[in-house]
Amino acid sequence: MHVTMNVNGEEVTGEIEGRLLLIHFLRDHLGLTGTHWGCDTSNCGTCVVWLDGEPVKSCTVLAAMAGGHEVRTVEGLERDGELDPVQRGFMECHGLQCGFCTPGMMMTARALLDRNPDPSEGEIREAISGQICRCTGYASIVRSVRWAAAHEAADREPADHEPADREPADHEPAPQKPVVLEPATDVTSGATP
Repeated sequence: MHVTMNVNGEEVTGEIEGRLLLIHFLRDHLGLTGTHWGCDTSNCGTCVVWLDGEPVKSCTVLAAMAGGHEVRTVEGLERDGELDPVQRGFMECHGLQCGFCTPGMMMTARALLDRNPDPSEGEIREAISGQICRCTGYASIVRSVRWAAAHEAADREPADHEPADREPADHEPAPQKPVVLEPATDVTSGATP
């Protein structure tokens, strides 16, 4: 069968079998190997791409089902030679070790930040809960997403204004908060001297 879809902003066409999965169309027909294929059971989430702006596991979508729709892969995160803040965050905060789950994590993280520009750690963990990372323990992935969120917020701030609640990058010293000393309490009487 003949299929046409928009992939990373370009119209692509191909002759495919009706049973071909989107992951295989992207990797084998289009050569977009950034999207990884992992478990074959839709559990690991390494194959996450966007279908009409929504993250989907491309091992559960037939290529024919994507016909006429927009698909965005990890290769589509970079714009005009500039890495997406999520990609930069994964580099700055060491959000990857083996890198196998990284493309799917990045696509999910980008979708999260598009919906919620300042997610909490819990919200980040919930967003990536459908994906498995066997190396990092997730802490560095969460830090990477927070880094991206903080740097996108800083980019939205006027140049002469430093946001008060911006998290510093790993290489920046943390801002020092003033120490407020409470009056000492006399342990024997409970009175303040």
